[in-house]
Amino acid sequence: MDPQLGNLYLIPCTLGDTPPLEVLPFLVKKAVEEIDHYIVEHERHSRRFIKSIHPRKSQPDLQFSLINKYTDPLEIPAMLEPCLKGINVGLMSDAGCPGIADPGATVVAEAHARGIRVIPLVGPSSILMAMMASGLNGQNFAFNGYLPIDKQERKAMIKRLEKLSSEHDQSQLFIETPYRNDQMMESLLSTLNAGTRLCIACDITLPSEFIRTKTVEEWKKEKVDLNKRPTLFIIHK
Repeated sequence: MDPQLGNLYLIPCTLGDTPPLEVLPFLVKKAVEEIDHYIVEHERHSRRFIKSIHPRKSQPDLQFSLINKYTDPLEIPAMLEPCLKGINVGLMSDAGCPGIADPGATVVAEAHARGIRVIPLVGPSSILMAMMASGLNGQNFAFNGYLPIDKQERKAMIKRLEKLSSEHDQSQLFIETPYRNDQMMESLLSTLNAGTRLCIACDITLPSEFIRTKTVEEWKKEKVDLNKRPTLFIIHK
């Protein structure tokens, strides 16, 4: 790595409205205090997060580049130009850790291609925290992102993941858009085998946090409201 280049810091954010310093270490605060150039999903959200970490930081001095699913890959090299001039840049997700189920991974790949040092900072990852708390196989697991929206396609994918779990002793994680969580839960209960274990990890790190693992048969006896609550689903057969 060229010591004259700036670094790309991967700056984790909270998973909700939890006070930042309750879940983020001092190094995150220090990075936010020192960095003025950021690559983010939404500028307004990131400004609010930066202000919550360092209220006295000058907002007009901050510079933002946007990275999301609509970003042209040809725009990414320009986002790292400050690093080529010796200036550190911070990459932020809207929630949790940059680069994990997050469009920022493409920025990290470009940084490696340009010889820019990538420095990941510690912070909450809903994927890892759900896995930690599930009691399911943390030695072998896979994150599958979003499942299909179509009801039949979704059920077919659920059966496929259940089969993979059984054949490889592998926990299968996935997420859903929060307002469709209840439909996902309905699909899981009507599709999975009765003895398959299902972990519901909801509102992680928030006061309303709910994490519980039961068999599908046991879940059918309990009603849980997941509507509009960030939730991770994990199955293991």
